[in-house]
Amino acid sequence: MENNYNPWLKLCCLILYLSVITPFSIGTDRITVNQSISGNQTIVSKPEGMFELGFFNPSRRSSRYYIGIWYKKYSVQTVVWVANRENPIYDKHSYELKILYGNLVLTNGSNSSTIWSTKLSAASNSVEAVLHDSGNLVLTVSRNSSKEMLWQSFDEPTDTWLPGGKLIFNKTRNQPQRLISWKNKEDPSPGLFSLELERKGKQYVIMWNRARQYWTSGAWNDQEQIFSQVPEMRLSYNYNFSYIDNENESYFIYSVYHSTVVSRFVMDTSGQVKQLTWLENSQEWNLFWSNPKQQCEVYAFCGAYGSCNQNSLPYCDCLKGYVPNSGDDWGLNDYSKGCLRKAPLRCESSSSQNKGDRFYVYSNIIMPQSLSTSNDATIEDCKASCLNNCSCRAYAFDDSSGCSVWFEDLLNIQQLSDGDTKGRTLFLRLAAAEFPNKSKKKLVVGIVVGGSVLVILALLSLSFALFWKRKTRTLGSTKGVEGSLIAFSYKALKTATKNFSDKLGGGGFGSVFKGTLPDSSVIAVKKLESFSQGEKQFRTEVSTIGTIQHVNLVRLCGFCSEGAEKLLVYDYMPNGSLESRLFRNNLSELLDWTKRYQIALGTARGLSYLHEKCRDCIIHCDIKPENILLDAEFCPKVADFGLAKLVGRDFSRVLTTMRGTRGYLAPEWISGVAITAKADVFSFGMMLFELVSGRRNAEQSADGTLRFFPKWAASKVAEGVDIINVLDPRLEGNADEQEVMKICKLACWCIQDNENQRPSMGQVVQILEGVLDVNMPPMPRSLQVFVDNQDSIMFYTESSLTQSSQTENTSSATSSVTKSSLSTVSRTSVG
Repeated sequence: MENNYNPWLKLCCLILYLSVITPFSIGTDRITVNQSISGNQTIVSKPEGMFELGFFNPSRRSSRYYIGIWYKKYSVQTVVWVANRENPIYDKHSYELKILYGNLVLTNGSNSSTIWSTKLSAASNSVEAVLHDSGNLVLTVSRNSSKEMLWQSFDEPTDTWLPGGKLIFNKTRNQPQRLISWKNKEDPSPGLFSLELERKGKQYVIMWNRARQYWTSGAWNDQEQIFSQVPEMRLSYNYNFSYIDNENESYFIYSVYHSTVVSRFVMDTSGQVKQLTWLENSQEWNLFWSNPKQQCEVYAFCGAYGSCNQNSLPYCDCLKGYVPNSGDDWGLNDYSKGCLRKAPLRCESSSSQNKGDRFYVYSNIIMPQSLSTSNDATIEDCKASCLNNCSCRAYAFDDSSGCSVWFEDLLNIQQLSDGDTKGRTLFLRLAAAEFPNKSKKKLVVGIVVGGSVLVILALLSLSFALFWKRKTRTLGSTKGVEGSLIAFSYKALKTATKNFSDKLGGGGFGSVFKGTLPDSSVIAVKKLESFSQGEKQFRTEVSTIGTIQHVNLVRLCGFCSEGAEKLLVYDYMPNGSLESRLFRNNLSELLDWTKRYQIALGTARGLSYLHEKCRDCIIHCDIKPENILLDAEFCPKVADFGLAKLVGRDFSRVLTTMRGTRGYLAPEWISGVAITAKADVFSFGMMLFELVSGRRNAEQSADGTLRFFPKWAASKVAEGVDIINVLDPRLEGNADEQEVMKICKLACWCIQDNENQRPSMGQVVQILEGVLDVNMPPMPRSLQVFVDNQDSIMFYTESSLTQSSQTENTSSATSSVTKSSLSTVSRTSVG
């Protein structure tokens, strides 16, 4: 009998266990006077079931529970609103969320103590709380056969701003509504960072500790419908922003054009405001935009006596002589409590061993605002004034700023890289115990020197032998070789480039300098900027790039990695970049049509190799004439491939760190969806237009108007006549008209809005080689554009984008037509 019942007993226990740990919906979207939720019970919004409300625990390491709203449909639990963020409970089965005397309250069932309430005074039996698919929890009362709203969660946001919500400035109370960050990812209590509307400036600002502003959106521009310091809003065609200003309040409200786009703004624990969209295919949130751009621009992110370094991970570290105030918080990337001094200063200690305070020197530091400055003091006076005051924490001195002394906790310290000259030198006051004992040091030095004498004699013969071996080396001072790559020393590259004096160019990843090695080999040295990867990962990625060899790719021949200095060494391209040959008026360097066609074909072959022949598909992400280099025979070489991953920039996820160039960006870059190799195809198509015309796609005409060349060229393609008119006038018509038409058709296919309508780079190569024909392309909807007068950048108009959305969602007939057109390209016989 026991054996028969055991399985049933186990099943019952399992069901009981699941009922305890798993939330379950009570089958409704509302809480009424007769209905409450407790324990694992939840309500779910209708009709789509987008959001769920109930008790949640943000950390498995604690038993704190909160009432919150989160996305129901997604695998990653994402909380968008918290009721009792400052008053957690520890037994969700002893509390219930219910309607009581016209209020929505979180209360203890045993003693009726209230943890959270909507604080209303509308006692009625017809009050109910309804969760909407917008994520808004609304409390209403029925009066005279209609419903009156009493309260809504959108009016009391926590850290998330959802579409349809608003962030207001209340003129009656003269106070702003705030988005306040969580303390850390496991604690929803209010953190230090908040986003609020500044009434007078018609702009949003981010505040530290509700007291210090460190970022602003810039004033609202009614004409352009953007904030002046957020130009990315021009690209964000998924969103419609509106500014409302009335007698009682002023606020911004936003909505999404397409119901399929799931988006939210968050005041993040990082101190950055972020815009995220949900990617259904990868089941994750895509960071579309964030500000401030750099983590170290967030005020006091590392707390007191913490130093922020943009070029290292983690960003924060304690100053010398200090340790984290809370190691657990630092483990959660919460640095707000800063660092504590390890050893007390002389004036703070009665220890006889602490004989005097000294100063530790920090170079190239961005410092906090000083509480005391003097332009008359000398450096000795400055040092003495700090030593003579026990409250003094540090001092700085230079000829331009004089003496600066700090008497409060040091906040907002930033460590700059060696190449940055904006910083000052900080003298940090520490106890003598933080410095090595000189007598012990002398003893150690004596032992080392004595032993060294014996070792030196033994090494003399070896050194003589090595001298002859090293004499045969012609590549200068290196640290060794990894695979086929040479690991140069920084000193060797500094010498080769004459202290980086001959600059060839620069871009999003860094500057490039010309250099010459001891064997007279000419090289191009790229100094990477904003680098954040570790040494091991850097060498791994560099080794991977070094194995990629193709006649149409620039060859990486070496690298340097010394501390914060990360450099790449390439073969030198004597004919410069395609940009230098296309857009300059030097007729002696003009590229004829044959060279241009071969450059297009070679570039396509290089990209096809990256997309289709490498072990892992490599998406370049920044195809433009500046990144196509020309060797002595004008053979094109694609440069900067693989650098997106190398410098830790995930192009398919983060727009703010994207180094792609406006004017070459595919629509998916700015629509919040994942990036594929077809983004490179779009950029290549835009570059083809410039290759044909010999000028930038967007340029100002003599009459002052801005002309967008691809639209004009596409119209000529559609007409099918006078195609030679789109050709660079400097060529005087000397080109194969059929080849010009082929490239223009191909360019139009490459820049189709829907990436599925664009050819692959393999197909592009076959078309340019003459293996495949190319049909007449449809006019890309994105060519219905206007050009910004200042930046000469292509932007999408609201009308065309709305049309784009409607067209994509109409009928499958249109889709089948375009699919048929593209398949015709693939079926064309070999010529």
